[in-house]
Amino acid sequence: MDVQILHMIDGAKKAEGLTVIIDVFRAFSLECYLAAQGAARILPVGSKERAYALRDEHPEYLLVGERHGVMLPGFDYGNSPSQTKGADLRGKTVVHTTSAGTQGVANALRADEILTGSLVNAGAIARYIREKGYERVSLVCMGLDGLEDAPEDLLCGQYIKGLLGGRPLDMEAELRTLREDPTVQRFFDAENQVFPEEDYWMCTDVDRFDFVLRVSRLEDDVFEVERVEV
Repeated sequence: MDVQILHMIDGAKKAEGLTVIIDVFRAFSLECYLAAQGAARILPVGSKERAYALRDEHPEYLLVGERHGVMLPGFDYGNSPSQTKGADLRGKTVVHTTSAGTQGVANALRADEILTGSLVNAGAIARYIREKGYERVSLVCMGLDGLEDAPEDLLCGQYIKGLLGGRPLDMEAELRTLREDPTVQRFFDAENQVFPEEDYWMCTDVDRFDFVLRVSRLEDDVFEVERVEV
């Protein structure tokens, strides 16, 4: 199995085979929590304009997402698992747009199959990849706004690659190191209202979920994720 780790939007454009678009803080961790909370449909979109247009067409849809971490005007929730915690999403359709993760999905045009990736379901992703038997796997670490590397996404990619190769990482030690990274300190800044500390803990709850989220394209810039138990 050829497993390559790629980076950011350029990496998404190059991804081939089974492609995992990784966004730990916070897009694809959040989508796992939304699925676990019973959302009937989750529709990632690349542009905020498409998200607003979908709500104009379907006023009952919920809008979730951000730009540069900040909840978009008129949206129901930001890109925050702690903010949506406890929300009753049963029967709801959620439209989700972010600065990094959903941009990766929109740009992975050469992929044969796309999964979203996060630490909360990384083990399930590795099992799914093994079961599918792909020869080529692309793990795309989306980073900050899809333009700058982020340690949590690289860690997730390395963790999945290690599981596939039978060389699992010591995640307890790795998470201690991650916790001290300067880019992660925003979650522990009492004056920072955009990145709640609880989001950090929810997004680093490794292997919390035993399902993957498989992406299909509905139309230009509109996708849907399907929960697949592993």
